[in-house]
Amino acid sequence: MYRDIVDFALTTPAWLHTLAEVGTDAGLFIFAALFVVCWWRARHAPPRDLAIAIAGPAGIVGAYVISEVIKLIIREDRPCRGGVQTIAVCPPAADWSFPSNHSVIAAGAAGTLMLAWRALGWVVVPLAAVMASSRVFVGVHYPHDVLAGFVLGLTLAPLLALLMVGAVTPVVRLVRGRLTAIG
Repeated sequence: MYRDIVDFALTTPAWLHTLAEVGTDAGLFIFAALFVVCWWRARHAPPRDLAIAIAGPAGIVGAYVISEVIKLIIREDRPCRGGVQTIAVCPPAADWSFPSNHSVIAAGAAGTLMLAWRALGWVVVPLAAVMASSRVFVGVHYPHDVLAGFVLGLTLAPLLALLMVGAVTPVVRLVRGRLTAIG
């Protein structure tokens, strides 16, 4: 399946190659901007809502760290190392393939954004899926790398964020109380 996707990708127009390579990283900036908007929306909401908006990015970082540990344990070579022509330049030899970190981050962002602002689900989940699948399209991951990363990010990041909400909510209350006392 990997070869079929990569061979097909090579037949597509150059603008699509550029979009696939740049789009994954650009999508991460879109997610970052959406987190800022979530924080802005939640700044006067109940403390737990603001805590979720704050804990979301931390949940993504936690999922990413777990992903990195898994990579170091499994140490799967990148598929592009086998002499396959790909759109993207193959990452260096010590940069392992399983699971896809881009997929973990994209799916983790989608999952945690949905915790903070459920209505975004119809936008962020498809965006994360496109970003994740582009990693196979450009040739740097196997489909199972992307699928595993997506599932890992979509489940772990929101779970870790929710685990942090209990600690962040009292801090939000404290800071708000102090700001109210000052103002």
